[in-house]
Amino acid sequence: MPDRVVLLLPGLRYSAERPLLHFARAVFVKHGWTAREVRWPESPPEPDGQDLPGWSARLRSFVNAHVSRILDQESARAVALAGKSMGAFAAATAADRGLPGVWLTPILRDSPVPADLRRATAPFLLVGSTADPSWDPEVARGFGRPWYEAQDADHSMETAGDPVNSVDVLRHVTVAMDSFVRTL
Repeated sequence: MPDRVVLLLPGLRYSAERPLLHFARAVFVKHGWTAREVRWPESPPEPDGQDLPGWSARLRSFVNAHVSRILDQESARAVALAGKSMGAFAAATAADRGLPGVWLTPILRDSPVPADLRRATAPFLLVGSTADPSWDPEVARGFGRPWYEAQDADHSMETAGDPVNSVDVLRHVTVAMDSFVRTL
């Protein structure tokens, strides 16, 4: 039975095999954690013409219900969460249960995530970019927690037409995660 477990929480269309979560897994494993990949049991709610805050609330409920069920079965002494975009809606469960988190491109605009992060007592790391419309640099900095912000990368933390820069961004994100996970 593992002593420390990290749950890798995918985004809407971003699996744990994609670069950000792949390297989050590698960083946690390097520091002695067991990584468990989460797959959503059904399709997440689609916008269906709803406003963004309404859709965010539905995604938050969906993610937190599923993550809570998994956590209720978890017996590891320490648990952390690493979520990409939609997976970062689990910040609510992390705040409720005092769990640390790595939140990759969290939805900081028109969403309940900032309020959930304000309630957090455990450490967390935020990762985003200036070209991602869901990222809010002032909100991210306002928590007084570790954060990494790329310049001109999209919501996948890639730069259009520049794969070399995209790899460089990924390297910086991985360094930020390594520095953070080392402290847990």
